[in-house]
Amino acid sequence: MSTAAGNVEGNVASDRQRPLRVMLSCSYSLSVFGGVQGQVLGLARALRELGVDARVVAPCDGPPPEPGIVSIGPSTKFPSNGSVAPVAAGHAVARRTLEFIRVFEPDVMHLHEPFSPGANHAALMGTQLPAVGTFHSARAGKNGWYETLRAPIRPLMRKLDVKTAVSADAARQVTLTFGEECEIVPNGVPVEQFASGSIAHAPHPAIVFVGRHEPRKGLGVLLDAFDGLGRDADLWVVGDGPQHGALRARRLPGVEWLGTVSDEEKAARLRGATVACFPAVDGESFGVVLLEGMAAGATVVASDIDGYRTVARHDQEAVLVPPNDPDALRDALRRVLDDAALRERLVAAGRARADEFSMASLARRFREIYEQAIAANQERHAREALETRR
Repeated sequence: MSTAAGNVEGNVASDRQRPLRVMLSCSYSLSVFGGVQGQVLGLARALRELGVDARVVAPCDGPPPEPGIVSIGPSTKFPSNGSVAPVAAGHAVARRTLEFIRVFEPDVMHLHEPFSPGANHAALMGTQLPAVGTFHSARAGKNGWYETLRAPIRPLMRKLDVKTAVSADAARQVTLTFGEECEIVPNGVPVEQFASGSIAHAPHPAIVFVGRHEPRKGLGVLLDAFDGLGRDADLWVVGDGPQHGALRARRLPGVEWLGTVSDEEKAARLRGATVACFPAVDGESFGVVLLEGMAAGATVVASDIDGYRTVARHDQEAVLVPPNDPDALRDALRRVLDDAALRERLVAAGRARADEFSMASLARRFREIYEQAIAANQERHAREALETRR
C-alpha cells in the first residue's frame, strides 16, 4: 500500500482541520478545446469555491492554461469515438502522476474517463486511494475498445469506489460491457460566466456554432442548411478541426470563421447570437454546449439525439431536428428567426433549464460523492484485511 493510501485510511476521517484534497484527472490535453476538459476545469474551480483543495492532473501541450494544474507531459492524438483524443501515456506519464500523488496526498481521486491510458491507469494501478470514476463517452451499441480490453479492465473497475456517468447513454456503455451500474450525475455549466458580460454584435441576426470541425459535430450539415436560408443572417463558426480547410473552402457568403477563441469571446458570441445551433450527427453523451447557449440567452436549435435530449426538450427549451438533415435544419432556423414570440418563450425556458445544471450545484454533489468514496474505500480495505486474516 502506498504512503498516500495509508494516510487516507488512517487520517482522513478525523483530519478535517485542513481542506478536503481532491485530485481530478483528465485524460485529454488541456491545451485542446473539448467537453471533458471543460468539465474538469470548471468543476475544479467550483470545488475551490467550496473550500476544497482541488488540483487537476492532465496532459498539456505547452504551459498549463491556468493555476491548479499539474502537467504530465504533451499529448499524442488517438482516434476515439469518431473524433481524435489528445492523450498521454507511457512510463514517464505514470511516474509523474504517482509522484504528484505522493507529494499532494489526495484524500480522493476523481478520474474522468477512468479507463483511458496514462494518468488514470497509473493512479488506479499504483495506489489504493479512494477513487471516483466518471464516464463521459456514449455511442450506439457497445464500446469496441471496452469490449476488446474487458478482461484487463475489470480489475480496474473493482478499484472504483463510486462510479458515475454524465448521462443514461454513457451509463449504458458501462452496463453493457461490465454489468455495472453507474450513478447518473449530469455535467454542469458555469451559468454566471455565460449569463452576463460583453456582447458580440452583428449587422444581422447571428447564428453561432461552437465545436470541433469534424463529421460528427455536423458543421457541414449546418453549412448546407445555411446555404439557401433566404434570410438576412450571419453565421459565426467557433472552433477548429480536421474538416476546417475543406469546409471553409466552400466560401459561403455570410459565414465568419472565428477559429479557436477565448472563453470570454465564446460567451460574448453566444450572448450576441440570436440562435445557437448544434447539429451533431451522433456520439454526444450530453449537451453542455446547449446549456451554455441557454444560459447566454440564445435560442437553441440542435439535433434530436439522445445526448441532447438529456438537457433540452423539443419546443420547450429548444427546437430539435432530425440529425444529418439539412432541409429540416434550414426549416427550423427559418422558424425561429421569423418568430420573435417563439424565441422569447424558448429563451426563458432555456435559462431556467440551465440553472438546474449549474456548476456550483455539481460541485456540491461531488463533494458528497467524494465522502461516500472515502467511506466505501475504508470499508472495502477493512473487509479485505479481515478476509486475509481468515
